[in-house]
Amino acid sequence: MKVKYIRSDGVYQKIANASIEKKNDIYRYELMMPFKKKWDCYSVPMKASTPNGYDVIMASSMLGLIAPNKVDKSQQKNIEQISSDLLWTACQQSIQKSLDCFANSGIEVPVQEYLFTILLADPESPYISLNEGYCGDGGIPGYIFAWLVPNQYTLERLPVALAHEVNHNIRFQFIRWRNDITLAEMMVSEGLAENFATYLYGEDKAGPWVTKTDIKTLNEYIKPIIYDGLNVQGLENLNAYLYGDEMAKLQSYPAVGLPYCAGYACGYHLVKHYLKKTGKSIVEATLLPASEILEVAEDFWNE
Repeated sequence: MKVKYIRSDGVYQKIANASIEKKNDIYRYELMMPFKKKWDCYSVPMKASTPNGYDVIMASSMLGLIAPNKVDKSQQKNIEQISSDLLWTACQQSIQKSLDCFANSGIEVPVQEYLFTILLADPESPYISLNEGYCGDGGIPGYIFAWLVPNQYTLERLPVALAHEVNHNIRFQFIRWRNDITLAEMMVSEGLAENFATYLYGEDKAGPWVTKTDIKTLNEYIKPIIYDGLNVQGLENLNAYLYGDEMAKLQSYPAVGLPYCAGYACGYHLVKHYLKKTGKSIVEATLLPASEILEVAEDFWNE
């Protein structure tokens, strides 16, 4: 399997040096166009048909990526921090290492070429602040994004986040994505991805979407609400269960009474429970239907 990347640092430098009216198109056509198939899956056009309409610029901002019109000389240090050849090589190796886990287990993966890039996050985005400065997207097989506010903490965790996203890339080649996906499926998918990342890099590298939730809160408060909502469908309805009320409110989605990333934390511990109970590897479990994992791990809800 081949892993390629689009070096964003050079494009960001070009954006920083460009006049304000040219910044959006440089971002659009030089950085995002190679990922057009990914954006097409989300029904996001490269350029809106009307001025200030919904397109890749607006969608990027909604994800917490820095807007091209904010990329100027003030971003020079951040651009420099993602300009290291060693960083790009480490990220490429993380993705390759993750893919090799499946290939070495005899799993034939349909997608053989993977493209990734590292993007700058908007430090003023509440979404980014809640995630401690970094996150990623690997929901469309063959394409992976990670974005961050560069600092020692986030740069160290970048390869871990990429491993998480590779797990999504693999799973969604075997488990078909549906727009009416349930909370159960989403929670298991996130739990598998983070268990895979910690399998490769250690539990001390788990993301804030897991570590910010203590076990007492999980067992006594979060589990009952999640359990009652396992069959909830639709991303707008799942949002608060997965990300917590605070993030849901930022997007005008309904609240359900849950703290930050409760669904992620619950999924992580559910999958961990399943792996311990069955002795299966995280690689094996990645390809299993959520229903099978939930059935075997039914006793998790009573811990």
